[in-house]
Amino acid sequence: MIAIYDWFGYELPINKRYQLIKKVGFEGVLLWWSEGFERNYYRNAPQIAREAGLFIENIHTPVENQNDLWLDNLDGEALTDCYLQCVADCTEFEIPTMVVHLPNEDNPYNELGLSRIKRITEKAEQLGINVALENLRNLANLAYVLGQVDSLRMGFCYDCGHHYRYYPDADLLSRYGSRLMALHLHDIGGSYAQHQLPFDGPIDWPTAMKKVAEKGYSGATAIEAMNWDYKHLSAEEFLQEAFERAKRLEALRLYNP
Repeated sequence: MIAIYDWFGYELPINKRYQLIKKVGFEGVLLWWSEGFERNYYRNAPQIAREAGLFIENIHTPVENQNDLWLDNLDGEALTDCYLQCVADCTEFEIPTMVVHLPNEDNPYNELGLSRIKRITEKAEQLGINVALENLRNLANLAYVLGQVDSLRMGFCYDCGHHYRYYPDADLLSRYGSRLMALHLHDIGGSYAQHQLPFDGPIDWPTAMKKVAEKGYSGATAIEAMNWDYKHLSAEEFLQEAFERAKRLEALRLYNP
């Protein structure tokens, strides 16, 4: 399956957005699950996406307050409650996986934060939802949590762009690929040093996709590119280009010897 993050840029009505995604050939979407960034429609998105014929691969939980998870205060409890609600939302909307950002390296892990992660894991186990922790500039926190929480419902979202931007020398897939639950595929470079279309930056995609394949990952080949450096393209042209790149990645993943 080939999927794309639903908010790739451009001002479009939500139904038009999903119709274009389907029109160019994508089979699935990754949904943003928050009112952040003025996306007030998010709870309506699953039905609209499905009406367009798209499978929902996962939701991305809110990131605005991601560093609060370790804090011993009401903000920390509020974020924990938010993630617990996202687990429940996945059940309600029949979405198999949610992606979570752990705090970054400036906010080191602690026992309180771990206890909150375990609460989230317990609820995910009860409801049958996957919680995929994404790699950003958070490797110490990611390593700690995945080392401490041994659950089939707590795993890894591999973001190739963040990997090569922040920790290019770390072999994340060798470490955590056995727990791979989701992919975010984009290249580094451009205006924001990330979220370019694959093959427009320096990432060695044949090697990256071969490593994904070796780990037995069976989920979507999922693009997380933005239109920041592609404003000369219409929304449909951007999506068509993204789909062609995604097909190349899918071929590397499935047929790379």
